[in-house]
Amino acid sequence: MSANPSRLASRTELTASFRDPAGSLFIREGRVLRIVTPAGQRDALAFLNSRGGRKAMESGRVVRSEALEDSRTTKLLREPSIRSLFETIEGAIIVEHERIPFPSFPYEWPPEMLHAAGTLTLDLAQELLNEGIGLKDATPYNVLFRGPEPVFIDLLSFEKRDPGDAAWLAYAQFVRTFLLPLIANRQFGFSLDQILTTRRDGLEPEDVYQWLGLSQKIRPPFLSLVSMPKWLTARHDPDDTNIYKKHALHNPEKARFILDALMNRIRRGLQKLEPRPGKKSTWSDYMGENNNYTAGHFDAKQQFVAGIVREFAPKRVLDVGCNTGHFSAIAARGGASVVAIDYDPVVLGDVWRMARAQKLDIQPLAVNLTRPTSGIGWRNRECPSFLDRATGAFDGLLMLAVIHHMLVTERIPLPDILEMASELTTDLAVIEFIAPEDSMFRRLVRGREELHKELNNVMFENLASRYFEIVRVQHEPGTSRWLYALRKN
Repeated sequence: MSANPSRLASRTELTASFRDPAGSLFIREGRVLRIVTPAGQRDALAFLNSRGGRKAMESGRVVRSEALEDSRTTKLLREPSIRSLFETIEGAIIVEHERIPFPSFPYEWPPEMLHAAGTLTLDLAQELLNEGIGLKDATPYNVLFRGPEPVFIDLLSFEKRDPGDAAWLAYAQFVRTFLLPLIANRQFGFSLDQILTTRRDGLEPEDVYQWLGLSQKIRPPFLSLVSMPKWLTARHDPDDTNIYKKHALHNPEKARFILDALMNRIRRGLQKLEPRPGKKSTWSDYMGENNNYTAGHFDAKQQFVAGIVREFAPKRVLDVGCNTGHFSAIAARGGASVVAIDYDPVVLGDVWRMARAQKLDIQPLAVNLTRPTSGIGWRNRECPSFLDRATGAFDGLLMLAVIHHMLVTERIPLPDILEMASELTTDLAVIEFIAPEDSMFRRLVRGREELHKELNNVMFENLASRYFEIVRVQHEPGTSRWLYALRKN
């Protein structure tokens, strides 16, 4: 079950999750805390005290967590809102979790990140069988990313398992939320936001079945994951609940053999759906062939950005319109933790591969800042909007070769863009201004030059001064491009 916090009501003091009957997660003064009910206490402590659980937390694959001792719990319960929640859900213990710097949601990920989250989920489910622990939930909402690496966050998804149980009840959920969305992305070109913003629990086999041609229905992977479940559902009595009951075998070794065979089969299917590198999109060649820079100009731009990063040393950077992540990598190598956003999932997949291969702290997300992810879920608060999460979260902002796209393609006025920029950083911004006479700008305008005839670098500087102090400017001779290093007033 998801561990993402949501507001129970508009006037509730405490922001808390509510979907899991075994507990409730909330954040107080930067601390991530979870009240666990008596029903969940045994399973939670079994995981925390197990060798496999400790190993998974130490490696960073599961969020680091500890059950608070009585004295620390008593201190927390002195706060009325915490005590009220504790009593309402009849809490037994409080667990504190490590806070992951920037939470994201599956509909903001490129397919590569969904695949990585699925691999982590399956790895944990299979490895922890050796500890007598099962994974009862298998949804990508139980995973966040620390840079490019997935981290499993939902402690209450782990449970003590019956050694004779040969079934994995989370199997169908894993198929709906990992395998079928990856299939829909690869075979039909659906992006994850098209699938997961309106389908919290993923795709049903019936959803995919209607997209298939006759020959596809009898070919793998569609036959086992889509067609057979569709056909069997049509023959199943909806009032028959026997399929949801646990059926323990008398022989634990046989049960484990069956369970391992199931998970190995799922793993083979997941491996076949791993997104392939080398895909092309409109913007995938931008850095190589279509960026309108000479080698000298681009080198000067790199040096400017790298110099600003060294001088001001931002710790948390948002790179807007990151493309292939070239400047995200410069910021990360300078010591920053970077969230890199672009609306093209293909280039973001390349950013993710690069960050993982080079061990850079970069989390790429499919977000269009002109149409940012809205709050969704219960009362539009369960999964906070991108802007709710981003505002005040960064002390550095990169907007390189992007604001002319916002001006022309999306018709966002320059004053609004700069106001937004000031809200997205608490300190530093590096912004590239491209004038209307630039050939890339003219290509975007397509005969609508009249709309931007007043736009120039002086106007940009005057508008920027409402929110920022200009501390550096670089203009390369022979270009219509200016680089600005700005600090908030």
